[in-house]
Amino acid sequence: MTDRILPPSTGMAELERELEHQEPGHVDPGTVAGAAGGVVGAGAAPTARGARKWRLYLRRFVRNRMAVVGVVVFVAIALLGIVGPLISDYTYDEVDFLAINDPPGGDHWLGTTGAGNDLFAQLTHGIQRSLLIGLVVSLATTLIAAFVGAIAAYVGGWVERAILEVIHFLLIVPSFLILALVSNDVNGDWRMLIVVLALFGWMYYARIVWTMALSVREREFVAAARYMGLGPWAVVRRHIVPNIGSMLTIYFTLGVVTTIQAETGLSFLGFGVKEPDTSLGALIGEGSSLVYSAPWMFWFPAITLTLLTVSMAFIADGLRDALDPTSQAGGRA
Repeated sequence: MTDRILPPSTGMAELERELEHQEPGHVDPGTVAGAAGGVVGAGAAPTARGARKWRLYLRRFVRNRMAVVGVVVFVAIALLGIVGPLISDYTYDEVDFLAINDPPGGDHWLGTTGAGNDLFAQLTHGIQRSLLIGLVVSLATTLIAAFVGAIAAYVGGWVERAILEVIHFLLIVPSFLILALVSNDVNGDWRMLIVVLALFGWMYYARIVWTMALSVREREFVAAARYMGLGPWAVVRRHIVPNIGSMLTIYFTLGVVTTIQAETGLSFLGFGVKEPDTSLGALIGEGSSLVYSAPWMFWFPAITLTLLTVSMAFIADGLRDALDPTSQAGGRA
């Protein structure tokens, strides 16, 4: 075959079409070199396409009314967690011995706990702690799952088999029991709780990422990158992971919900965040035994937790409709 150098204006779409007409297993060096020059020199065109793409995503997201409601509720709760401690007359660990189990009103807007802590101050601090744990753990598990699953799919061979064996083994391990035991040993330190939740929360998403990356690794641009001398790590980082980024965004959002629920369950059972620190789960656990005598201690954190998790679920649903090209729920752009 005669080598043909494509003009510098040739982009990735032309490269893919050119590769389709070449013999299987053979990549024309002239084709790849010319297309690479065109992609690098394109400059403003990919930027403009990217801007149009994100405007399309935003329009599709806004058309999902429940997703917009979810954003409003989530932002309101997040602002409450940020601004609340600044406007409260009490800190979350300050004790008012003259107000034990007081109902809402007066100096204590949401009442007090059995120890005399201001419930509004504790609730806003609990929102901060639960959101911090949820966001950090979800980000860590999403990144671990993305690169572990993508590396397993791209490299293949014994590396792929070893990674999948580890994933499948960890998936059948009773992780909640291990989380409870380890969390109890660290005496409720939220930093160690983040580490433990991240270590046992990435496997399921890694299995899904591996399945998606198997199809991406067969694409022409991955073959071109491999031919141009990029190593496995560079191919995974620059080509495979970005091409599944939309689904990773959805998994990150859902991961926040899952993590907050896991932290709530652990704290409710006494294995999560412990005094003097607090979280939404710890507040619900404390108030569950006083739901009749001091209902405000249970219902305020319970309603806040419900609104937080439901709003994140609505946001994840809206992101799925906006980012998934096969979804019809977002309407036509």
